[in-house]
Amino acid sequence: MNAQQRLARLTRSVGAGRTSTAARTPFVLLVVVLLGSGLLALLLLNASLNTGSFQVTRLEQRTTELEEEEQALEQEVASYSDPAGLRERARELGMVPGGPPAFLEPDGTVRGSPEPATAPPAPPPGEAPEEEAPGPPAEAGPSPEPGASGGPQEPQPRVQPEESAGAAQQPVQPE
Repeated sequence: MNAQQRLARLTRSVGAGRTSTAARTPFVLLVVVLLGSGLLALLLLNASLNTGSFQVTRLEQRTTELEEEEQALEQEVASYSDPAGLRERARELGMVPGGPPAFLEPDGTVRGSPEPATAPPAPPPGEAPEEEAPGPPAEAGPSPEPGASGGPQEPQPRVQPEESAGAAQQPVQPE
């Protein structure tokens, strides 16, 4: 019996080995497919991240360009609001500095003394005009923005100082 038991054990072990190899084949294929699909997914993910990185770089460059343009435009606007530049453009349009302001109170009385604006004497040719001392600040009402109508703003006709001086000489009468 001892010999028969050994033979039976050997037969079982040889037969069991064949079935275990056949059962391992689908498992090995499954692992290979999972690893391959994982590598493919990582490759696709890496490619999409690189594409997004290029887009971010392009957008950052565009943002830098737009910030530089914004700074240039802000400097241009600041140059238009410079008091010396405003004074020069006003002179080119024939405007003259105003005198001390006069204000109408709600009850109709006049505060201050209205005086006509007079043109300063023209400087001799070749000399730069003198800088004028700024007068007291005038209380100005809301002014319409240039081009507020939406269309291009037409140039205003020049008003000669002689014409405007006659109209400004009439004192304001309280009602």
